[in-house]
Amino acid sequence: QVQIEESGGGLVPPGGSLRLSCTSSGGIFAIFGMEWYRQAPGKPREWVGSISSGGLTTYAGSVEGRFTISRDDAENKNYLQMTSLKPDDTAVYFCNARDFNGQLLAPWGQGTQVTVQG
Repeated sequence: QVQIEESGGGLVPPGGSLRLSCTSSGGIFAIFGMEWYRQAPGKPREWVGSISSGGLTTYAGSVEGRFTISRDDAENKNYLQMTSLKPDDTAVYFCNARDFNGQLLAPWGQGTQVTVQG
């Protein structure tokens, strides 16, 4: 069973930057890619972006050009670098792992809160 731990959230003013971290443990041999999601108050969970085992990244249109996902394989980590943050980026951000078929591998954790305000 893959376990996920997100960190790095906080309060940031509009236009600011923040980097979120995602650490994987457990059955990491099954991981073919990593995904980021977010959930704003009163809204369903939304896909943000992903990075494949080969390092290929894709992003939701709402964040493309502003968010960047990268990997540190030696540390079993990936990072969501967020720039030019907007108030509507405010959400709880979740990380998860996916297998070769695109199925999520880990239980949803608490996520990390990002608040864009000021």
